Amino acid sequence: MTSPPALHPRPLAPDWAPFELAIFDCDSTLCAVEGIDAMARWSGREAEVAALTQRAMNGELPLETVYSRRLELLNPTRDQMRRLGKLYRDTLLPDARPVLEALRALGRQVFIVSGGLAEGVREFGRWLGLADDHVYAVEVEYNELAGRWWESWRHPGGRNPDERVLAHDGGPLTLGQGKAEVIRKLRRAHRGRALLVGDGITDLEAAGAVDLLVGFGGVVSRERMRAQAPVFIHTPALAPVLPLALARPDAPAEHQALYRRGVELIRAGQVTFRDPALYAALARRLGFVVDLDPAES
Repeated sequence: MTSPPALHPRPLAPDWAPFELAIFDCDSTLCAVEGIDAMARWSGREAEVAALTQRAMNGELPLETVYSRRLELLNPTRDQMRRLGKLYRDTLLPDARPVLEALRALGRQVFIVSGGLAEGVREFGRWLGLADDHVYAVEVEYNELAGRWWESWRHPGGRNPDERVLAHDGGPLTLGQGKAEVIRKLRRAHRGRALLVGDGITDLEAAGAVDLLVGFGGVVSRERMRAQAPVFIHTPALAPVLPLALARPDAPAEHQALYRRGVELIRAGQVTFRDPALYAALARRLGFVVDLDPAES
């Protein structure tokens, strides 16, 4: 088993400065599903895919090897990719859309950076109101001659639904440390302080590429993320991201209820802080006195 990479997140400003860029993982963060697991169920390959995923999590196989093997096992069709986009929509966390809408309305740039397959993730991003250039995921190539390719009348939008994935693009999001690379590239094009919200090991590995990592355990609570993330959300709600990102006592009237809900969850200990000084700095920004440190509750 390989040792986990050292985390070197950038130090936060002492007064908890606001963030201009909000970056989200997709699976088990914005929605309550892991896309690869859903496709495994559709193909009847759950056990094999789960075993490969576990070996990657244990450090027994590199991510790039596991990614390729899982795609070979599943051999998904374009139609399954479309189904995946719909599944993301159907399992959207209840407050995810209003949180993203509020961030954008209040001048923040919102991105999705995911190791999921691009067709499903990008469709999901568009549905959430994000432009394609604010959504990063794994591109794939299709075998256009699969299935009954000659029956063009069966092809919605001019695409053969029976086309099968041939290969992924081998891009950074299929590699260890790849999410960090993508985020660094993103930040060269978009100025400002950045926070990343995610649940998995690839998000943890990207901590050094952002100013703050917010671990998310509202769908799946992973032990390493709970232990190492500077901030961790325990509840299936993204409302706390608003006060974390905006760092102000209140929000405009149209977003006020959601914002205050986020503050309530923070004060109730549903968001924990590895360093109590971080919580104190945020509390000062939000305008309340720290009477209980959530990291110790």
